Amino acid sequence: MDWIEISGNWILVPRNPIGIIHFLGGAFVATAPHLTYRLLLESLAGKGFMVIATPFVNTLDHVAIAKQVLRNFERALIRLEERSLLPSGYLPIYGVGHSMGCKLHLLIGSLCDVERAGNILISYNNYAARDAIPLIQQFNSQLSSNFNVEFTPSPLETNQIIQSSYKVRRNLLIKFTNDTLDQSLGLTELLNQLFAEMVTTQTLTGNHLTPLGQDVKWQAGKDFNPFDALGQWFKQEIYRDLHQLKRTINLWLNPLSSL
Repeated sequence: MDWIEISGNWILVPRNPIGIIHFLGGAFVATAPHLTYRLLLESLAGKGFMVIATPFVNTLDHVAIAKQVLRNFERALIRLEERSLLPSGYLPIYGVGHSMGCKLHLLIGSLCDVERAGNILISYNNYAARDAIPLIQQFNSQLSSNFNVEFTPSPLETNQIIQSSYKVRRNLLIKFTNDTLDQSLGLTELLNQLFAEMVTTQTLTGNHLTPLGQDVKWQAGKDFNPFDALGQWFKQEIYRDLHQLKRTINLWLNPLSSL
């Protein structure tokens, strides 16, 4: 199964797909999601989900980004249908986001008319610009007190938008034990007020970069030695947390998969 590029999206098309994943990555690593999140996304395709990963460049206007990635996603669906790569009939669409990608899916689910079977929100991040980008804080300090650079919407405005307008009922929130950037706790409280019985939270071992787990190549020597053992241990440690993430996502998407 090879990646194809359609309308600015990177796409994996399995045989006889059972659903569609719209993936949005974190700030600064979202420009090439088919590379930075390759192992995670290819594992989802291996379970039968068509993966449409939409790159984006981070700016201060997160509403504009959310609407643009949605337009690109919808264009991809049209092109896939034209190429007869999209099966006829209903396929559930799930949003999967990491870090800033979560915020974008939340904005899409609040401000846009979309139909989603659910959202998977990994390591949700809703920091203010001054906390997310140190350069902006330096820039703000040079300006008058009447002017301040901030994301649109701000963290508070984002929470208000979610509380008043978010329409995606089924949600999985995933946080990691060693993730100081995660803000899933506050989001969980918001979503529980809206759809209490439809919100699932999972805490897994790992950190903010776990979803970006990459394929570590370690070629053992002719004679196995302690360095080879160390290399294999290191590789297993990296993969362990990523495998746990894959299993958690797959079980939520397809509860019968473990039977």
